[in-house]
Amino acid sequence: MEEERPLFFKGPSETIDALSDVYFPPYITLAHVFHAPEGWGIRSRVLKQYQFQYNLGGLAEYRIGERVYETKRGDLIFHRPGENHEITTPQGSPYVCISIVFHFGSAAFPIDSLLSGSHDMGNFTGHELEEKLTSLVLAYRQPGLASQFKAQSLLMDVLSELGRMLHERVRDESTATQRNNLAKMVLVKNHILQNYRENLQIRQLETLTGFSRDYLIEQFRKSFGMTPIQYLIHVRVEKAKELALHTGLSIGEIAERVGYSDVHTFGKMFKKKTGYSLSRFCSSLFIQSSYKEDDHKLP
Repeated sequence: MEEERPLFFKGPSETIDALSDVYFPPYITLAHVFHAPEGWGIRSRVLKQYQFQYNLGGLAEYRIGERVYETKRGDLIFHRPGENHEITTPQGSPYVCISIVFHFGSAAFPIDSLLSGSHDMGNFTGHELEEKLTSLVLAYRQPGLASQFKAQSLLMDVLSELGRMLHERVRDESTATQRNNLAKMVLVKNHILQNYRENLQIRQLETLTGFSRDYLIEQFRKSFGMTPIQYLIHVRVEKAKELALHTGLSIGEIAERVGYSDVHTFGKMFKKKTGYSLSRFCSSLFIQSSYKEDDHKLP
């Protein structure tokens, strides 16, 4: 006669009849503290339900698919139905864990939206979540509806708290990324200000930041409202105006000072960006122009 499988090994629909005193999800099919024997491990197991495994002591290597998690005291691992997992423990390190297996029956529950597809939930040594997991196990082991409801309620509290913390973690990581990106964009901006006379190329800025070309341009535009090349041209135009105002340099000399070896290219750029030529700009500043004419005529 075939041995009856434990509830936590069965598919969700197979467990409902046995859970006669459970009237709504989540359906908990296992909640216990497990003291592993020396050198204990699990090789290639697939459950049809969800599982939390919380490390109360010792070390364990938890493999889910291709991902490996080295767990220690306080680490909480979560895996989903159909995910192949393995657990190994080192010799001489007694392993104790809380194991909770559950499902939602036929109810559609957006658990991946709540837990962001993660396996490593974090470390909760001394955290109230650890107390909730322990209380859940104690309630599950007690008979009666009140204890069953308490266990289910605690499980929903755990899921809710994890969802909140994971959301905050993602938000904090996003904020940290934004700060890092802004710092690198300021670095790019300063680099352009200091080297606007040089033949600057986007690939130099890629090396400076470690960003790809498209991501660099996107982040710079997000930070300053223009691309790095547009900002370079803006700096050159403003520097040309300063030189025209404060020096007696010729137009050709000004063009060279702001990074243009060809005065005609410089003239076209200046007029395109300002709507007038540099010579007209200079004549509007002085009754008699202070810059020196040269052989180059601007459009």
